[in-house]
Amino acid sequence: MQNRNDLTLAMKKIVQVAALLLMVSTLSACVVIEDGQMGVSKSFGKFDDDALPSGAYFSIPVVRDIHPWNVKTQRRSMNLDIPSAEGLIVKIQSTVLFRPTQVVRLQKEVGVNFVETVLDSTLINTFREVIGKRKVEDIITQQETLTSQAFEVLRDSMGPRGIMVERLMITGLELPPTFKEAIERKLGQEQKAFQKQFELLQAQKDAEIEVARAKGAAEAQEIVRSTLSEEYLQYLWIKTLNENPNVIYVATEANMPMFRTSNKAKGPVGSK
Repeated sequence: MQNRNDLTLAMKKIVQVAALLLMVSTLSACVVIEDGQMGVSKSFGKFDDDALPSGAYFSIPVVRDIHPWNVKTQRRSMNLDIPSAEGLIVKIQSTVLFRPTQVVRLQKEVGVNFVETVLDSTLINTFREVIGKRKVEDIITQQETLTSQAFEVLRDSMGPRGIMVERLMITGLELPPTFKEAIERKLGQEQKAFQKQFELLQAQKDAEIEVARAKGAAEAQEIVRSTLSEEYLQYLWIKTLNENPNVIYVATEANMPMFRTSNKAKGPVGSK
């Protein structure tokens, strides 16, 4: 009786262990595709045509392998050395925003390293095609236009491969040393020319001011000369004498003035 109970207990433990192992194997064979992901399924070495949406799926080696793919917007930055039309090397810092749209096709044709294999090489060729044909000066002055052209070329190239290019940006631009020196010399010369032009304009303004002052003084003198008369001068003289309280004017028969000062003076002015 005791042996039968021990055997029953042992069988229960075996069943429990088997159930636990089955549960662990089941969980380990389960693949979860999260939001922002899609799954690529392969059965007996052949990829399924349709990608799997988010959810939980059983994955059994050889029978069914499931690989999750990130289909969110991703960012890729690269430093590129692009030769210009003059043969000078322009260093460009670029950033591209993209996301995979045809994950099954990418898995079949390229693999999980599709960014390095397809996107990077196409981006380099695009910049060489669009920017490499331009002079350095055009690259500087037409940077926005050239970036838009490169974006269109890259988008049209990547679309059929299953990659959607959302945006392309040039975040940095380093010019060749020889061209930078030429720009600095040109800026220095332009600065000197602007300074000399400013000085010339200032001198012209100063000359105009002096001419205006001289013209105004001459016109004022001419007005004075044309309006003054002997009677008016005599009037001004008499008015000035009247405004001086220390001077006494006495008219004579010869119209020659005789002056006497106030008490502070000792005698008449002009008398002997």
